[in-house]
Amino acid sequence: MRRWFARLAALGVALLVAGQGTTAALAQDPAAGKKILRVGATQAMDSMNPFLAVRVVSTSVHRWMYGYLTVPDSKTLEPSPDLAESWEASEDGLTWTFKIRTAKWSDGQPITAEDAAWTFNKMMTDEGAKTANGPSVENFESVTANGQDLVIKLKTPQASMLENPTPIMPKHAWEPVTDIGGYDAEKYPSVSSGPYVAVEHKKDQYVKLQANPNYWRGKPKIDELQVILYNNPQAAIAGLKTGDIDLLGRMTPTEFEAIQNDPNIEAWNTQGRRASYLQINHGATTLDDKEVGDGHPALKDPKVRQALHYAIDKQKLVDEVQNGLAKPADGSIVPPMYPDFFWEATGETKISHDVAKANKILDDAGYKKGADGVRTMPDGDRKLEFRFTIHTETPLEDKLAEYLTGFFKEIGITLTTVKLESSKFTEETGVTARFDIAISGWSVNPDPEEVMATHLCSRRPTAKGDGGGTESFYCDDTFEKLYKEQQKELDRPKRAELLKQMQERLYTDAPVIALYYTNDLEGYRKDRITSITPIPETKGLLYGGSSYWPFYTADVKAQAASGASTGGGSNTGLIAGVVGGVVVIGLAAFLLTRRRKSTADDRE
Repeated sequence: MRRWFARLAALGVALLVAGQGTTAALAQDPAAGKKILRVGATQAMDSMNPFLAVRVVSTSVHRWMYGYLTVPDSKTLEPSPDLAESWEASEDGLTWTFKIRTAKWSDGQPITAEDAAWTFNKMMTDEGAKTANGPSVENFESVTANGQDLVIKLKTPQASMLENPTPIMPKHAWEPVTDIGGYDAEKYPSVSSGPYVAVEHKKDQYVKLQANPNYWRGKPKIDELQVILYNNPQAAIAGLKTGDIDLLGRMTPTEFEAIQNDPNIEAWNTQGRRASYLQINHGATTLDDKEVGDGHPALKDPKVRQALHYAIDKQKLVDEVQNGLAKPADGSIVPPMYPDFFWEATGETKISHDVAKANKILDDAGYKKGADGVRTMPDGDRKLEFRFTIHTETPLEDKLAEYLTGFFKEIGITLTTVKLESSKFTEETGVTARFDIAISGWSVNPDPEEVMATHLCSRRPTAKGDGGGTESFYCDDTFEKLYKEQQKELDRPKRAELLKQMQERLYTDAPVIALYYTNDLEGYRKDRITSITPIPETKGLLYGGSSYWPFYTADVKAQAASGASTGGGSNTGLIAGVVGGVVVIGLAAFLLTRRRKSTADDRE
């Protein structure tokens, strides 16, 4: 598999290099002397409208464009001032007052508390505006503005108030929009409050942003930030190698290995914010508690789920599927890069690879092996033959399926791989529940409340398939009780303990089985980028981080004449090279889909 990727990447490099002669002739001089940072992304923007966008590339671009009430501190990741320069909560935790700083939008208009109030009220009253971050305002009773004071009254105390994921929008620019859910926001330049202003977006090709001279922290060091949208990872790797882009994140281990020995590229390998796990159909129900789907009945038995867990050799998956660039998950779905909230099993709670124990659990529970070595239900009515649902065009998931098939065969369980394109995958694993086991994963923000909320009863779809956002069709009284308790707990250490108990519940009851925490694998051109600060600043993340900080602090060499950069390729050639590389290599494009409609690695 590695050789196949290497050959394809080499082909992409050759194709892009071959195209340089043609594209160089098209190069223009307006970029000469500018500091331009070009970031590659192997996704397309789902929307330039922050009320709608949920893909990682989209939320990253919007973090660079808009301010929030607070942002993660660049050193600790704890909430720190952004558009809100200070705040205070009432003694009962039900009223929060944020002091909005005196600053300007990119068009010169003042930023006021009324902008924030309009943003939140729009999300509270407009279904279209709830698409991306609706859950973040579900507990809001009212939001009002008084001068520069923003007052939010809550229905119940909410510990995550300082980590609201909603970008604040300019009321004067957005109030005239009559249909938020149908608005593409393709009006440039954007009216922004963050480090950058969007000036151009060409669907499936690129987004261009320029430094915001009115940004309250001061104008960024670079003049222009370009996001180049590749339709396949191999073309993106080729672009990094040839200097057509300056930085690329979210690589697979095989892609990362392709850049490690390049003297012009800094290979960036650190702890990531993603957990990869299996979603188990343990008996899916709709919001009104009606059974849905066709999951195998054996998976309703927690002993079967536990046996599956014991059968998985996570270290082997890390070594041979992730090429050693991950950490085995002896915990739940919050990765270890967040030490305050990370939970790891110990002692008798810890489930280690133990095939003998897995077989004994199944033997004792009455799942007997037949002459063919495959177990049956205790009543002998049905064999333990499960489907494993993955995405099409995902070689890493194919490889994972091969290993899991072997692991489960050792305990008398047959696993058959089912490949689905993204929208069908979402329908069957998040709405209709027509699956047994499915691949899943999530990028976790510094506060894990949202990813934990994907396992609440309220996230299940209705009988008609509406609403939802469930990650596992989970509905558990213990988990629900802990969730409500952590929401009200304003003491951070005490709240962290409750969130760890929630993770332990997921670990022991196993509606999901965490496999590993993938490393953050990125690369950037040392001959182009002269400085960049990760988040957190101590060996943190670049593109993969949940912050604008790396791209606000970045500095690059200025563009040379004739469109050629010092140490890189021409920008005009880049766009043509991306399109040409995609056409010739011929891999399928990523689908433009919502959060649950994306592959596990596409979602925020």
